Amino acid sequence: MPLSDDQPHTRTRLPVGEQPSSPPNLRQSRPLRTLLTVLVVVTLLVVAIAIANRGKPDPGSGNGGSADHAAPGATSGAGPGPSGDQPVGTTVNGIASGFPHSDQGAQSAAANYAVAIGSADMFRTDSRHTIVATIADPGAAATLQSRLDQGFSPETAARFGVDTQGRPPKGLTFVSRTIPVGTKSNGYTADSVKVDVWCTGLFGLAGERSVKPVSQEWFTLSLSLRWTGTDWKLTDFSRASGPAPVPPDQQAATAEEITGAVEQFGGFRYAR
Repeated sequence: MPLSDDQPHTRTRLPVGEQPSSPPNLRQSRPLRTLLTVLVVVTLLVVAIAIANRGKPDPGSGNGGSADHAAPGATSGAGPGPSGDQPVGTTVNGIASGFPHSDQGAQSAAANYAVAIGSADMFRTDSRHTIVATIADPGAAATLQSRLDQGFSPETAARFGVDTQGRPPKGLTFVSRTIPVGTKSNGYTADSVKVDVWCTGLFGLAGERSVKPVSQEWFTLSLSLRWTGTDWKLTDFSRASGPAPVPPDQQAATAEEITGAVEQFGGFRYAR
């Protein structure tokens, strides 16, 4: 029955440690809310840094010209980066032409002329004369042609395993390909320049019965160029061995693989 107002009430006091705790959901929600706040702040900070760095240039990339060279004393070993100049769009007798009247243009010309000088076409008299007429300065063409004719003598052809017109034995493929690795100009002026072209080359006879298998060689071609008023042209050249890197521990390809690669992979037009 209900208690009347006149009846006494009993009140019980509990020890402090035994008093009912506060609702658990309230205590747990505070750390969770703090964690979410920290995550939001960190995310916003990362996004802000990414936006701030988006427009900055990559310190490892060049912007063209001589500024691409590493600063004196630099130890990164990266060397000069490729320039922004694009390969020329014109050719004469299959050789790139119309190079810019600049240091980079001269280096581009030297790289492309190195490819022509080191090609299998140099072993044929008619194509060799065409190459010389295309890349040589008119005033030096006769001297260069005489020198190259002597260089590609019947003895030289025999050493490479081809006849006097560069034809290999039946069933074999003659390989003579020069690949520029880098260029360096020396003493550039508006009229002349000497360009060193560091190259690797592939030379030999590809095929099952080859006694002169295709091998790799490293060398440097030094090309002297003169500005003729419309293009850079060759006046002289020399060749030195190396610098050659340590050969890799890599299995050599079969004669069939080398033949297929030579026939399927074309060369490039080079520019700095």
